[in-house]
Amino acid sequence: MSDRMDDPARHAIDIWLPDLARFAPDHPLRALLRKADPLDDGARGYMDGLASRFGLGGSLPAGSLTRELIAGDAGSDSWLCADPAWVQPDLNGARLLACGQMQLSEDDAKALAESLMPLFEEVGMTLRVSSPDHWHVQLAVDAQIPDFAAPEQALGEDLYYHLPQGEKGRPWRILLNEVQVTLHQHPLNEERRRLGLPPVNHLWLWGGGVLPASVHTALAHVVGDDLLLAALAKQARVSCVPRTKEAVSTAVPGTLIDLQDLPVDDIAAQWTGELLALAQKHALQLSFASGERWVHRPWHRLRFWRGSGP
Repeated sequence: MSDRMDDPARHAIDIWLPDLARFAPDHPLRALLRKADPLDDGARGYMDGLASRFGLGGSLPAGSLTRELIAGDAGSDSWLCADPAWVQPDLNGARLLACGQMQLSEDDAKALAESLMPLFEEVGMTLRVSSPDHWHVQLAVDAQIPDFAAPEQALGEDLYYHLPQGEKGRPWRILLNEVQVTLHQHPLNEERRRLGLPPVNHLWLWGGGVLPASVHTALAHVVGDDLLLAALAKQARVSCVPRTKEAVSTAVPGTLIDLQDLPVDDIAAQWTGELLALAQKHALQLSFASGERWVHRPWHRLRFWRGSGP
């Protein structure tokens, strides 16, 4: 069977990396690529990358998955992620600059959320603080959920282009506008500005849906710090451990190592040693968030004639 037909989840360690274009020609991982064999392109982006590894098509119900992981009570209800966010106005509109990593304490998160809860209750929804960085909306039974963009799709972009459109989206636009007004006026945001912290002036709604009936994966283990990845691993009944030096260095075929959220300079400085050591013992699939995939096998290090490449 050719390399292009191999099942990397079974026969290799899947190293999930940022976009290939971010890796400079002298990045240490380029040395592996120069001796590796290309595979057919895989999924592009964070959400599609997760969906493809866990056998799910369409939009991932991130809300119900992460609520179940944190609180264990998603049940059969429909949920949305409602992550605290920072939106910065500019000359042409407003841009999403941060989402879900707002350095909130539990008390601060509850204080902000309590000011918003009546807005959601008025339209038959319930806002819940699952953790300081991750909030959820429990939806009305008959709620029509727009196709909200995931944060990765909207960061740095104009908010206008990611609002629900048309007449069906109008109630959601009204709700989100009221959320912004309420948060803008909250005294906690004035205190955050005084401390040099960005305001929490928006909620990013995304990932609507119910828990999938079943989640399957060819992976046996997962190493990563991402909440949604951990939620999917739990549903698929595979182990998920935090990203540590030990977890990476002891990985075996069938493991996914999630590095796609890291700056490439951090990968070079902090993880290259572990990855190069793994490459001497096991087949590695280098899966880039931009879709390119390569397989490097231990004996490929003998390809000394490959002095240039990707």
